[in-house]
Amino acid sequence: MAEYITKIYQSQRVGDAYTEIKHSSGLTILLYPKEHCSTAYAMFGTRYGSIDNCFQRSDEPAPESVPEGIAHYLEHKLFESEDGDAFARFAKTGANANAFTSFESTCYLFSCTDRLYESLEILLDFVQSPYFTEETVRKEQGIIGQEIKMYDDDPQWRVMFNYLKAMYHSHPIREDIAGTVESIAQITPELLYRCYNTFYNLGNMVLTLAGNFDQEKVLEVCDRMLKPSAPVTVTRVFSQEPDTIVSSKVEERLSVALPLFQFGFKEPDASKPRSEKDVATTEVLLETLASEASPLFRDLLNRGLVNESSFAYEYFEGSGFATVIFSGESNDPEEVAKAILAEAKRFQKEGIPEEAFERSKRALYGEIVSSLNSTGNIANGMANMALKDRELFTYIDSLASLSLEDCQKTLDRIFQEDRSVLSVIRPI
Repeated sequence: MAEYITKIYQSQRVGDAYTEIKHSSGLTILLYPKEHCSTAYAMFGTRYGSIDNCFQRSDEPAPESVPEGIAHYLEHKLFESEDGDAFARFAKTGANANAFTSFESTCYLFSCTDRLYESLEILLDFVQSPYFTEETVRKEQGIIGQEIKMYDDDPQWRVMFNYLKAMYHSHPIREDIAGTVESIAQITPELLYRCYNTFYNLGNMVLTLAGNFDQEKVLEVCDRMLKPSAPVTVTRVFSQEPDTIVSSKVEERLSVALPLFQFGFKEPDASKPRSEKDVATTEVLLETLASEASPLFRDLLNRGLVNESSFAYEYFEGSGFATVIFSGESNDPEEVAKAILAEAKRFQKEGIPEEAFERSKRALYGEIVSSLNSTGNIANGMANMALKDRELFTYIDSLASLSLEDCQKTLDRIFQEDRSVLSVIRPI
């Protein structure tokens, strides 16, 4: 029988609880029961994404660099094994499976209405069973090469990466998640095994499960399927990134009906870790500044500068990078950027309106609590928090207890014109 270190997280605010289990294999397991839900949702993730091209293992004397795109490549290849394709195995249990690679993590997931434990066994099996050969690696290079070329012509993709390249001097957030045709040509089975054995160490991973399940049965599957990992840790290595931007404006022409834009501000001191409170503060600030209830949004809409369906905003942050981004379609992106900057300066001068701040805080709090009715949102939310060393209920409590002063300080620190970037895709 495996050994467990168990901790219960309970929220008086939302009336829910979940269990964190430190498995003897090294894996962190988060189990969130929702007895009245008809579905179960599981996610198996690792702290390994596209920015992890230079890393230092704790058992080796020096950092190592690898070609861009390996994390994404690994995600594709893990579904294949000597015994066949993992998707075909999931099809037999009726589970809906998928995977994704982001800048900082790679996650494998499934949702199901029955045969949960069989599907969980498949998930834990194929993610822990790498199988790479020269032939299969070469075959995948052609497939991913086509994917890269497709994204090169995607306006939404280009406006984002143009923005990041204009904002960041050296941080690998500048580079495409899938790498380049040239970088993936350097990938070999040996490199894939090397990165797999470094980052797919169970001590670097998390398993989340939400829905109607029997905890003992889940742990029985875990005890049987998990393969103990060596006590090795890994550190991301980045070159020093200055607080300055590369360029305040970048443009490109592609096949679009209306110009696309991303406008935002580079956060200083982004190498410092951000807490649940830091994230909640910035998200409430953005909601106060630019939600559909804000004077800024109504002004932009009334002047025909944005439309309701495309205008959006987000706090985009991670290891060594952080930026607030406003995006959408507009015939005059420069005027939109000018209006956002002017409203931020007005809030800095006059103070954030307290009524708008309280409304935004309630709206975001209601949104996150409402999302806890979805097993998919819960499993994703727990995994996202855990992979960034954060905790779901701590985030909710931080959101509920935010002060206006917290938001004002964040506004003054982040929204500085000399750290702003406008990226535009115009029609050919």
